[in-house]
Amino acid sequence: MIEDVSHMDHIIIRGRRLDLSAHVNRKLFDRDYIAELRRNLLNAKPFEHLVVADWFNPNLLELVIEEFDLLDRGGWRVITSQQQLTHRSDKYDNLGPASDIYFNIVNSGWFVDLICELTGNEDLLPDPRLLGGGLHETRSGGTFGIHRDFDRHTRTGLDNKAVLLTYLNKNWNPNWHAALELWNDDPPGCAVKVEPEFGTSVLMVHGAKSFHGHPQPMSAPEGQTRRSLASYYYANHFSVQQRVKRVNSVFLYAHKVKPLRRMVSRLMPPILSDAIKKYISR
Repeated sequence: MIEDVSHMDHIIIRGRRLDLSAHVNRKLFDRDYIAELRRNLLNAKPFEHLVVADWFNPNLLELVIEEFDLLDRGGWRVITSQQQLTHRSDKYDNLGPASDIYFNIVNSGWFVDLICELTGNEDLLPDPRLLGGGLHETRSGGTFGIHRDFDRHTRTGLDNKAVLLTYLNKNWNPNWHAALELWNDDPPGCAVKVEPEFGTSVLMVHGAKSFHGHPQPMSAPEGQTRRSLASYYYANHFSVQQRVKRVNSVFLYAHKVKPLRRMVSRLMPPILSDAIKKYISR
């Protein structure tokens, strides 16, 4: 059960308390830290990305881990082909309360503004429906070949600009062969490996060279999974042109207001005229 928080400074989820002011690390509001992240992203190889730790409250992430297990079998979509075998949450509206909190954070206005600042992309938009995002899980034998993400949202047609991954795997063993690999495209080869350890987040800017994946089948013990949370950020490539052509609010009777004011000024005493002008201006 999740409690009513309208009069509270904390929330209780399955018996665990979460302070509402402590869902994210306060360093995310530090201007020097944000500037450092921006520099790191611009200088990253083989393409623009960030690998960070401890952005999110570990108590929140532990509750999200529980919700992977609580999601019923019908809540998963199995993605299978010659290149991949993964599981993803099927619906954005049947996630648990802790998962909802996480995605509400990363889709919120202030957080999207942070991603805009880090990536240099203005006017990014989140996807609250989590198409392509949500809960991701690789099970023993699963794989995800080296790939570049989709270029456009399947429903809105907006351009994919970035993805944020947060990993949830405690006691991770690199020998399980499921690190996130970032690849050069020419010559092809792995340039960076990121072990999907608990609390690690990866922000990847989408582009022509943003190839990544975990190409080797995961060889973890039975029951051990590789879990992450994924959220995408989009942009409308027409946005700049359309802002120039933007039409402001059009008021239905605006053309009648000035003539009416002139007529009132001519016919009425000043004190009454002023009162009527104020009424017309409401």
